[in-house]
Amino acid sequence: MSHCSSMDQTRVSVLVQKMFVPLCSRDARIRAQALEFLDCGFRSWINGKTPIYVTSKFHLRHGDPEDEKILAALTLKDCLPFLLMLAYQCPFSDVREKLFEILKMLEMCHVTVPSSLSSGPSSFIPMDEAIHPSTDNNETHDLFVDAFLHNNRLDHITQLMGFHPQYLDPFLRTQNYILKGDGPLPYDYRNYIAIMASARHRCTHLVRLQKQEFLLQGGSKSWLNGLDWVPQKLQNLNELNKILAHQPWLINKSHIEKLTKGKDNWSLSEVVHAIVILAHFHCLSTFVFGCGISAEIDSSDGHTFQKCASTSNNLSAENSCNSHKASDTEAGVELLMQKMKTISEQHEEASQEEKLKCFQKEQCQSAELITANENVPLSKSDILRYTDDPDFSYQDFTKREQESEIPTFSIQDYSWEVYGYSLLNRLYNDIGTILDEKFKITYDLTYYTMGFKNNVDTSTFRRAIWNYIQCMYGIRHDDYDYREVNELLEKPLKAYIKTLSCYPERTTKSDYDSVMKEFKHSEKVHVNLMMLEARMQAELLYALRAIMRYMT
Repeated sequence: MSHCSSMDQTRVSVLVQKMFVPLCSRDARIRAQALEFLDCGFRSWINGKTPIYVTSKFHLRHGDPEDEKILAALTLKDCLPFLLMLAYQCPFSDVREKLFEILKMLEMCHVTVPSSLSSGPSSFIPMDEAIHPSTDNNETHDLFVDAFLHNNRLDHITQLMGFHPQYLDPFLRTQNYILKGDGPLPYDYRNYIAIMASARHRCTHLVRLQKQEFLLQGGSKSWLNGLDWVPQKLQNLNELNKILAHQPWLINKSHIEKLTKGKDNWSLSEVVHAIVILAHFHCLSTFVFGCGISAEIDSSDGHTFQKCASTSNNLSAENSCNSHKASDTEAGVELLMQKMKTISEQHEEASQEEKLKCFQKEQCQSAELITANENVPLSKSDILRYTDDPDFSYQDFTKREQESEIPTFSIQDYSWEVYGYSLLNRLYNDIGTILDEKFKITYDLTYYTMGFKNNVDTSTFRRAIWNYIQCMYGIRHDDYDYREVNELLEKPLKAYIKTLSCYPERTTKSDYDSVMKEFKHSEKVHVNLMMLEARMQAELLYALRAIMRYMT
């Protein structure tokens, strides 16, 4: 199978995953039986016999001649990366222990077993500081188990979000609902739309996961050849995907009308469902790049069958090369706390005119910021087959030529709480309520810490980050004094936020290291979650306002 195309490799991965499905059970007895079955299967395989599970019900259930052909040619080597991934990442300790035993047994029988190329779920965060799959935090572990049972894996994104179980809970519910719950779109469309959204930011990590899910949901294999192979109805979503990802303020009712009229038309409910999936995966790409999410162990660049230097040695070399380059001037936590205290004690209310001027000044300053790695050419990859116009990207809101036609989006005129939330619920049952909870939890989440300081009121800092992200997307909170943004967010942090929110694919470990240097990793992950959610709310507000205008 080593000469497979990337699409065939995805199909191999999906067929291998199905062999391990019996491990996805809360019942320890069922898991024990499945582990015994796998142990026998691998022993048969190395003794030259047909592996038990290749002739099992998991194989015969398919009946697809091409899949039968792939399974007939399946080698032991094809199965080992997924086995290795579960040995590291399964939240059930009995599964991890037994699978490591099987790997050791294979090694003793002179089988070359793979080793992981990553050290934990993030290349930015040391493995010993990340959350382990068998964490003793019951709330987090329960969520890890739920994620594993839903997806046949505990992926690195979920593992890293384990820092914040309060957030992880509504995040997983949202993702499960839009991809697997009740809704107007067929399941294969949902995963394909997720692929299209992730490809806008060249997020290979999410594209891979969603390609596998697409095939698991029975999606047509030919669609993975690219957009030219999908139904016209899905191709018609390209324009909306592109604009929503990079310049959502350009969305107007004509975009909605194009989709809902004529041949291959969408219903309004389908459009809303698609928009939520697009926004979710655009913004999840921001989180993936911002946290340096490692390749999944079973992906082609997540493991190796070669002997290699230890990952920890490689990482320490990288750390020394990418030492903090851009933020010698960044103020420490002490000074930031002082500024927050001053702001909270000030009672002088600025006039609406002053607030508007401060907002406009903030937009101009944001447009002048030089973001990280602007001149680094982005590598071309086969995920570009899922996009059109790949060079279309974020442009500063204040630089647009259509200034008079597209005024600033005023939250006072169209807020999430008053309009967006209820319109979503009307057109796509319950999703408004689910998203509202996720936004609120992210916005309000605090442990009253900052770095190693305790009992800190972080509300002004959190609000500054949220409102600054939305400011870059042309959204103005009328009741907010944007002087606070300038007070609390220094230039290096603003540049980092802009890079990550608008050009996430450019983010490097050096960028991550160079800001918020006194913050704990969990706090940096929290800031990245705020970027994900503030941006998602911005995308949805523009899209929902266009839908409302179309409806009226």
